[in-house]
Amino acid sequence: MDQYIGKMLNDRYEILDVLGVGGMAVVYKAKCHRLNRLVAVKILKPELAADPEIRSRFHDESKAVGMMNHPNIVNVFDVNQDGDIDYFVMELVEGITLKQYIKKRGGVLNWREALHFSTQIMQALGHAHSRGIVHRDIKPQNIMVLRDGSVKVADFGIARIADSQRTMTKEALGSVHYISPEQAKGSEVDERSDIYSAGVVLYEMLTGRLPYEGDTPVAVAVQHINSIPLAPRELNPEIPRGMEQIIMKAMAQDRELRYPDAEAMLSDLEAFRKDPAIVFDYQDPWMLTELPEVTPYQPEEVEVNSASTEEDEEEDEEETGGGKRTAFIIGGVILAILLVIFLIFRMLWATLFAGIFDSGEVYTVPDLRGLTYTEAEEYIFTTDELNGHFTVTISEETVYDATYDVGEIVSQDPESGTSTKGDVTEITVVLCAEPEEETELVMPDIVGKDYTEWASTLSEDYHVTVKYNPQYSSDYDEGLIISTDPVAGTTLTEGQTVTLTYSRGEKVTTTTMVSLYGMTENKAKETIEELGLTTGTVTTVTSSETAGTVVFQSVKSGAEVELGTTVNLQISSGPQPEDPEPEVEEEPETDEQETENNNTNHTNHNDDDEDETHTIVVTMPSGRTATSTISIRVNGVNYYSATVPADQSQVSVEYKGTIESLEVLVDGSSYSEYTVQ
Repeated sequence: MDQYIGKMLNDRYEILDVLGVGGMAVVYKAKCHRLNRLVAVKILKPELAADPEIRSRFHDESKAVGMMNHPNIVNVFDVNQDGDIDYFVMELVEGITLKQYIKKRGGVLNWREALHFSTQIMQALGHAHSRGIVHRDIKPQNIMVLRDGSVKVADFGIARIADSQRTMTKEALGSVHYISPEQAKGSEVDERSDIYSAGVVLYEMLTGRLPYEGDTPVAVAVQHINSIPLAPRELNPEIPRGMEQIIMKAMAQDRELRYPDAEAMLSDLEAFRKDPAIVFDYQDPWMLTELPEVTPYQPEEVEVNSASTEEDEEEDEEETGGGKRTAFIIGGVILAILLVIFLIFRMLWATLFAGIFDSGEVYTVPDLRGLTYTEAEEYIFTTDELNGHFTVTISEETVYDATYDVGEIVSQDPESGTSTKGDVTEITVVLCAEPEEETELVMPDIVGKDYTEWASTLSEDYHVTVKYNPQYSSDYDEGLIISTDPVAGTTLTEGQTVTLTYSRGEKVTTTTMVSLYGMTENKAKETIEELGLTTGTVTTVTSSETAGTVVFQSVKSGAEVELGTTVNLQISSGPQPEDPEPEVEEEPETDEQETENNNTNHTNHNDDDEDETHTIVVTMPSGRTATSTISIRVNGVNYYSATVPADQSQVSVEYKGTIESLEVLVDGSSYSEYTVQ
């Protein structure tokens, strides 16, 4: 088991589970008890935390990243340390990495998806670069794809530290495929290094391959510096020319030939989105800008008569020129005839021959409304009767519709149920937008959803005052909304009070007893009250333990007992002081004195019984299929009560002092199967 699971950092973040392990840190799922929400906690590995310089850089970089706020960047909430544990807290993103998404989609994305993701990545980088932050480790493993098709770039805070510590080992192979040439050389990096890495990610999305491969990180790094990658269209001819130009410009080895900043690359991505047939007018940075001079071919000199030479040249020129013109005219006529034939054939194919060679198979357009873009793509990809016959394209238009959540598909073209035949059909979808300020807001249907998330949404987006009404519920898990006031569909006004009734979980009727040993009497009583139990008799006994501390509790630590159960305590009064014995002359004992001493010794022995510890062992009835309640009364006082599981065969209870009477009850009935030791 991981050493941090179950640990509470700074009395606030409870570590629940491991989410992932990287070269620099381990990411955990955790619960923030102060805000009652789930978060992700990234803990710097101990071997790195031992370096003061790395620790300092870790905190400085993480705090800088915490100042960023962008929808395509994983938010950092807190940067802290607990003893020798250095960590930062970020939002818990529900999704998969872009690397996993590419693999899930068969290894290659269509250019529309790649454009959709790349635009968001560059928007995130543009935001970071504007604040002087360079990521240094852009790769699909650091990009999260959410269910609504949006992406979030992660690991800004730790990238610079990793960059300074990175060595060309096998562990670095995952990152070295995406590093810029200047990183591979160990030179200073800037925002153009991130642009290079983003270009490699785009290359991989569209071709299904990395531009450079090798058996070792060093071999890959050398290729980034010295090699020329295959053009994307050589690997995937369906990639539009304009998209290929964007990739190759972003991946230029000379950073001066790359995009100067994220905004410039975003501008080309936007131009391509508007016109996928665009061809940019800049030169491919991978082509030579200066070609070597070529010496013209010089034939050997031949002595000829000058007069005849002039005549021959004139005849040759006339014949050559006339021949070229004739050939050009004939070629043009042939091309015109072929073009006419092609147009006629195409018209006939579209009318008379339509359907002759068609398989006749008809496909029905699916209903994608209510799905996110990613869900729609996955649905089409994984449904056998749809796979290969439809693609999804996001429309530039977005509309607000209260029926749908933001990012869900509101409408589609062609509509669901439409029959299509033959080639792949493109379905253009319109996504639900954020509500505009002037749009009438209505209470959403949020019953069964997490109250903390919706309390924040209602307060920030709907501008209402949120009040809480926690209730016990066996129908809803803890933290889920049971009902709202007003109900769903009601028009909301700014400043209005909305009450969320949420579940506290099932009402607790039992509690687990804790150890009170060593506590002061007041502290023990407070603890008993906090557990929902009742303090019973409190007696003082002689003990070697510290005076005033608990030395015995009637309900054992770890026992599951009903609320209100009485807990009896024994408090130490400290050790019994020893009285000095007077020095007397010993005289021979008479028979009467010996008898008296024996009686005295017997009396003292009975007094010692008050300090003796007795163990009461109850053998539970056999064949039980349910829990039982046991009560033990000592000297007429209820001394011990507990709920005993069906699989527990015995109950052992200690009692310190004299036992004059003892009664055991199991499920309310007197029970005699017990012994006292």
